[in-house]
Amino acid sequence: MAPRSTDPATLLEQARAGDRGALARLLTLVERGGPQSREVGRLVSPRGGAAHVVGITGAPGAGKSTLTSALIAHLRARGETVAVLAIDPSSPYTGGAILGDRVRMQDHATDEGVFIRSMATRGHLGGLSLATSEAIRVLDAAGRPWIVVETVGVGQVEVEIVGKADTTVVVVNPGWGDAVQANKAGLMEIADVFVINKADRKGTEETRRDLEQMLDLSDLAHDAWRPPVVQAVATEQKGVDELWSTVLQHREFISASGELQRRREFRLGEELREIVARRLEQRARAVLGDGRWDTLQADVLAHRVDPWSAADEMLGPVQG
Repeated sequence: MAPRSTDPATLLEQARAGDRGALARLLTLVERGGPQSREVGRLVSPRGGAAHVVGITGAPGAGKSTLTSALIAHLRARGETVAVLAIDPSSPYTGGAILGDRVRMQDHATDEGVFIRSMATRGHLGGLSLATSEAIRVLDAAGRPWIVVETVGVGQVEVEIVGKADTTVVVVNPGWGDAVQANKAGLMEIADVFVINKADRKGTEETRRDLEQMLDLSDLAHDAWRPPVVQAVATEQKGVDELWSTVLQHREFISASGELQRRREFRLGEELREIVARRLEQRARAVLGDGRWDTLQADVLAHRVDPWSAADEMLGPVQG
């Protein structure tokens, strides 16, 4: 048996030809970081743009994984191929993904039309791995037309998904009226579609009414798109067809209005700023050397110096 290639260009061509193993190895390179990850980024950047990214987010326990699994089944019944990035909490021991989401989607594991990858948050507060954007581009370049990104769901910080997705689905449960009100600003900001999952439970109509009232009072224009409220029982596949129809309507709307292009440009701009910030931090650590970074950080923590002065010493004062 010939050894498996680790060359990014070879792996990309194999992935585009349908080799799932090659696609998995590309994503592993992305997660590891380093020169090969940057080479993957260089190769996939000009070859993407065709996939539509659907973000599914919401608090833990909302049934996001079950809904994602039901959505996969719906897409496959329509003959669509789909890739899923399940963003898991990092293992405190290995730093890897706990894989809970992927276990819940195991019914699709042998389906050649479905590619599921768990990615570790690696302690990142927003629940999204720093490699998520690159992983999305890899899946796009490999020819997956639909990419679903399911977040771990960690309260209002889940708004970060809006920077990765073309369509953001916020999942809530019946009886969450108080929680909905408490998170009003964040929910209104990120949601393109609301799903009340477990809609066979008491409190569904009250939750729907609360959401509709919030939408009525919202001063966010959404470029004239009013986020629909869909009711679903994902365990029984109920409401999934309506959800998918709504996603398609949203894609058509933002494509025609130019909002899709604006979102993607914003996404790349934010990613560039993040890369530059991380590079600057790495350079600062290298220049300081000999533990000076740790010493300054300890001084800040002990209130011997303020953070701005410490940053000036690390990087030099900002001019102007």
